[in-house]
Amino acid sequence: MMRLPDIGRFVLRALTTARLRTALMLLAMAIGVASVVVLTSLGEGARLYVTGQFAALGSNLLIVLPGRSETTGGPPPLLGETPRDLTLEDAGALGRHHAVRYVAPLVVGSAAVSHGQREREVAVLGSTASLFAIRNLQMDRGSFLPAIDPTQALSVCVLGSKLARELFVNANPLGQWVRVGSSRFRVIGVLAEAGVSIGVDLADIVFIPVASAQALFNTSSLFRIMIEVQDRDQLPAAKKAVQETIRVRHDGEDDVTVIAQDAVLATFDRIFLTLTLAVGGIAAISLLVAGILIMNVMLVAVSQRTAEIGLLKALGAPPRQIMLLFLVESVILALIGAVLGVAAGFGSNWLLAQAYPDFPLQVPVWALAAALGVAISAGILFGIMPARRAARLDPVVALSRR
Repeated sequence: MMRLPDIGRFVLRALTTARLRTALMLLAMAIGVASVVVLTSLGEGARLYVTGQFAALGSNLLIVLPGRSETTGGPPPLLGETPRDLTLEDAGALGRHHAVRYVAPLVVGSAAVSHGQREREVAVLGSTASLFAIRNLQMDRGSFLPAIDPTQALSVCVLGSKLARELFVNANPLGQWVRVGSSRFRVIGVLAEAGVSIGVDLADIVFIPVASAQALFNTSSLFRIMIEVQDRDQLPAAKKAVQETIRVRHDGEDDVTVIAQDAVLATFDRIFLTLTLAVGGIAAISLLVAGILIMNVMLVAVSQRTAEIGLLKALGAPPRQIMLLFLVESVILALIGAVLGVAAGFGSNWLLAQAYPDFPLQVPVWALAAALGVAISAGILFGIMPARRAARLDPVVALSRR
């Protein structure tokens, strides 16, 4: 009966003797595991990226949009029509609920913003001082929009950092006047670098009071209303209160859609989890292919090592011992290949992180465990057939190399 050190030496000699064969099997298994690591980290990174983008909007949010989300009859399904627009009065009524911390009405448009000979066409966002807290904004210099009556039009503005640099170069923009569309506004603040949030580049935008935006774009309606609730547990009650308030103010019509941020995040979580599982499953197929390669190569190895097997049997090694030797060899190959694959996967992720630093690559723990588990399982599963074939060889036939 061979001892454990003897089994280790036998397997090591077998692996180092046929180096090309060993290298091919290790490469196949490493590629399979690395594929699982990289693809699942991309899926998890996409989920974290989207979650982070929504988190930048603030916490405990309700977003009120004009128009119902239900469909009406007629081919094809159409969004329900809006009998009445959202107004500043609606926003004021929503802010009186005890569960509401902040309310920020929004008016969105685009206009030419100029100073001297420099001019840019940028997004213009009309809102109130509450938007600063809701969106977790930061100032580079100056202050945000003042806390005034939302119906009061004031000729002040806040510039995004990129827009401020392009209009004023190295000059201090605070206190300077810029022209937004057909109106003039005095710059009272510049936002800190904030990047892109849900497709909006906050560095290339101008904020003005909501009433000033309504006058600029000649509209009395709101694009949407953002509400921050005092506590997450109050979101359902606040959502119901918002719907009831709008129903009363709009003559009994349910003509708005209220979206809870948590519901949106939960939906994206489910979508990206499914995506991650799908790409992980696709990558796992390569592990099965690698296992089949190990099985085929090991079958060839059995035919090439019949004399060696015959000698072991002639020396008294039982069939179970022969089967164990080849099974251990297969599992060790799978294990080493899996470790190399994990290293290659993390190395690939590091390179991707250098190329795309804003994209959060993260390997799910379950994916890493699954990759290693599938790799070792493949080594055991696909190593059984060659091991059984070696164990069944007749020692006389094997020694005669037939």
